[in-house]
Amino acid sequence: MISLKKYMDLDQDELNRHLRPRPDDPLTATLDSYRSALAAMGSCGGQACPTLGPDLQHGLLALTERLSDKITANLVRQTEGDVEEYLQKWGGRAAEYFQQRAEEVKEILMVLARAAEATAERDQQHTSQFGEFTGRLQAMVKLEDLPQIRAALLRGAEDLKNCVNKMEQESRKSVAALRAQVCTYQGKLEEAERRAAVDALTGLYNRHGVEQRMEDRIAGTRRFCVVMLDLNGFKQVNDTYGHLAGDDLLKQFAGELRSASRSTDVVGRWGGDEFIVLLDASLAEARLHIDRVEKWVFGKYKVQRGTEALKVNINAALGVVAWQPGETMKEVLERADAAMYQQKARSQAANSGDGAKAVAGTSPVAV
Repeated sequence: MISLKKYMDLDQDELNRHLRPRPDDPLTATLDSYRSALAAMGSCGGQACPTLGPDLQHGLLALTERLSDKITANLVRQTEGDVEEYLQKWGGRAAEYFQQRAEEVKEILMVLARAAEATAERDQQHTSQFGEFTGRLQAMVKLEDLPQIRAALLRGAEDLKNCVNKMEQESRKSVAALRAQVCTYQGKLEEAERRAAVDALTGLYNRHGVEQRMEDRIAGTRRFCVVMLDLNGFKQVNDTYGHLAGDDLLKQFAGELRSASRSTDVVGRWGGDEFIVLLDASLAEARLHIDRVEKWVFGKYKVQRGTEALKVNINAALGVVAWQPGETMKEVLERADAAMYQQKARSQAANSGDGAKAVAGTSPVAV
């Protein structure tokens, strides 16, 4: 970011003159390096925290796309500030996520420590009782009166029986208590796993959660299709109405997409404004599902900006492919992604950009 500051005092014509793709142009090289640095930040974030990493990658990618068009000093300054704000927010979310994981691990260790402590105390009590019984047996060696020996043995046998019965009862109680703790802990682990697989904003599966379920299907050679969706004009919604309105739109769209899907379908947010659906169906059945999505999910939405309710029209580019036996997860995802962008390119060419403008240009209407 610092290397860009020296260009901020140039006027717009001078800035755009530097945008010509010349290898010796310092501004072009600086912008390329800046974009590469942001991409590297997103990649590192994905490796450091796979659960939250995709959001960071897509968020930074969306910010760098601003620098692909006509450059102005104000745009560079605004992008710099937005990148800093986005990184700070993501860092806070990552810190909170790891803090939660640390607390869960501490709780697990405390449960195990308490169980080990209780077992040690019980064993110590019974060890003392067995020691006392051994002492009695040793004392019997000195007895010469057979009736006394017999009476001592009977008392010792009764004491030993009571001790063993008590150990058995306490063991059953300890096992039952430990089993209850394990069940509680298992429930917490399942809840933690569920949270790790869910997108915090939309409540859908996140990228990690979708990949897990896709791997399960591939491992079981189960037939399924992949549907990729990329919202059209979402960047304009964010730029026009603000990020809070954009988040509101993502949540609403996610809810409608989930409602239009079957309970067995896997519906997820792939990252940013991209969504994904796994369908246990043939390609023909998947295309029928797409028809339902276009009919019931695409269309008009209301988003809040302050006290105003704003109407926007939203749709998405769609790509659908069927998994082929022997195909890896990466390969089927690449085909779905390519199909989605081919459709987006055809739509943009047909509409000459009017569709995207219509989304962002919808007049706000107070409701």
